Amino acid sequence: MTELISRDELKRRIDAGEVTVVDALGGSYYEQQHLPGAIALTEDHVAAKAGELLPDKDTAIVVYCSNAACGNSQAVATRLERLGYTGVRKYREGIQDWVEAGLPVKTGA
Repeated sequence: MTELISRDELKRRIDAGEVTVVDALGGSYYEQQHLPGAIALTEDHVAAKAGELLPDKDTAIVVYCSNAACGNSQAVATRLERLGYTGVRKYREGIQDWVEAGLPVKTGA
């Protein structure tokens, strides 16, 4: 199981530019709202796009989806780990928690 990261720690790391954030939902969900600086990378596209979007396998990566019950983030995190990415963590609570806390989100592609 991928190590988890708290909302406060994730916000701190985003603000400091210390992490690459991955939205595991993609598509219209990503366009509607996503965490600041997030890139969309769904489970179906990890093998084909990870090398292009995440060229450094040692970079700090946090994967999230909608909420704690969403399994997409764990699926993407697991695939990234199998591809050799070493700094993968998961934001278990997801964007729903982020929004409820009043934190900023981005919209659009």
